[in-house]
Amino acid sequence: MADEAFGVQLPPHSRALKQERAVRSRKVILTAAAQAFAAKGYPAVTILDVAEAAGMTKGAVYFHYENKDALALAVTEQFYGRIGEIAETVEELALPPLGSVAELLLRTATAFRDETVIQAGARLQLERQMIGVRLPLPYEAYTRLIASWLARDREAGTGDDLPAPETLATVLVSAFFGAQHISWVLDDRADLVERTTDLVRTIIPSAEKDMGRCPSAPRPR
Repeated sequence: MADEAFGVQLPPHSRALKQERAVRSRKVILTAAAQAFAAKGYPAVTILDVAEAAGMTKGAVYFHYENKDALALAVTEQFYGRIGEIAETVEELALPPLGSVAELLLRTATAFRDETVIQAGARLQLERQMIGVRLPLPYEAYTRLIASWLARDREAGTGDDLPAPETLATVLVSAFFGAQHISWVLDDRADLVERTTDLVRTIIPSAEKDMGRCPSAPRPR
């Protein structure tokens, strides 16, 4: 802290207020950055774009983030944090294993459709070769979680007719993220939940009986 460097000791409540302001400022900056990355893509976004969207100066953005690469990394980390939160909410439902797989994919589809940070993170992953920092490898923990649920299903003796859990999880994740990309290009992800429902029913027909317990599954009209 600059004050401390000059020998000035701030009262604890003043330090706490400064820290709270810094946290709020970073949140505003990251929200603006996510909106910009989602709308324009990494190459077209400038720090000035982010600053103007955040209602700040470029200097204020640079105070918190060294450059555009640092912003891209921070938004990507938010993306994976949000994916982790979605996974936790599904685990709390204690659904049957195949129901958990379906619910996770459906909730993720809804987030891709509705949440800017998810849309930004997905776009940044596509543009990772243009970004000058190493981003997290895509969807590793997500795939492992799905594989663990599929393994539980197999251990229960109900998934013997399915491919190996790791193989099936990889196929599901690849199919889902391919579907979200196509849905984005063709329909701005408006139909992604429906595409995901069809994907689950096609790749894991035996999940149909558990999908009736999934809160996110579309209901028959």
